[in-house]
Amino acid sequence: MFSRAVRPTVSLARSLSTSSQNNAKVAVLGASGGIGQPLSLLLKNSPLVSHLSLYDIAHTPGVAADLSHIETRAQVTGHMGPDQLDAALQGCEVVVIPAGVPRKPGMTRDDLFNTNATIVATLADACARNCPEAMICIIANPVNSTIPITSEIMKKHGVYNPNRVFGVTTLDIVRANAFVAELKGLDPAHHHSPHFPVHTKGRDPRSWHRGGKGQGRSRICHPLHGLCWCPLHLLRPGCHEWKGGRARILWLR
Repeated sequence: MFSRAVRPTVSLARSLSTSSQNNAKVAVLGASGGIGQPLSLLLKNSPLVSHLSLYDIAHTPGVAADLSHIETRAQVTGHMGPDQLDAALQGCEVVVIPAGVPRKPGMTRDDLFNTNATIVATLADACARNCPEAMICIIANPVNSTIPITSEIMKKHGVYNPNRVFGVTTLDIVRANAFVAELKGLDPAHHHSPHFPVHTKGRDPRSWHRGGKGQGRSRICHPLHGLCWCPLHLLRPGCHEWKGGRARILWLR
């Protein structure tokens, strides 16, 4: 009887083998930048990555050599300049794009778009040609604009899959978690706010309104982690702090 009960479990475990999942080639486009280098370090330590392909317009061989000294199995290759972009992307299953210029003091998001849009369009075109089925994770700002650019490039090549193009907005979520946890006296490690639409300028907390007229409150915690309700007059300053977090950091520096 026990053997009959165990047999289905064994067969299920075999069908869920992760050997193929643990051999992923991941490319980081913009690997020499302030985000690309620590991101590449984290990926080098991941057991899911077998080949880490680093690309940037400068300094990539040095970054790759440095990471290759870490005692993990992921092979690291460095690719520098437009001539080596195709080689960096061939056979990739995941492509992460932190490339582009960071926001500087006095720079508006429109200024940021004018520079980063061209960079992202060039990289997206290379992805469409060399790894059309890869999952593309875009960090380059403004994410609200670089995602549509990438999608249109993919459509132009006939390889667009909406389930494989992602905008990375983790920074907004981290800021929201920290602020709300402080506001409500919660442990940030056990609080998660995944649905904050705060990356777009101009959104007001009232657009997430829950509650009766004149008594607006917003649900600021994921259902899996329980509900936490907060009065809008307390939440509104946090909204502006999350959206303006980068500008404030630049001002303080």
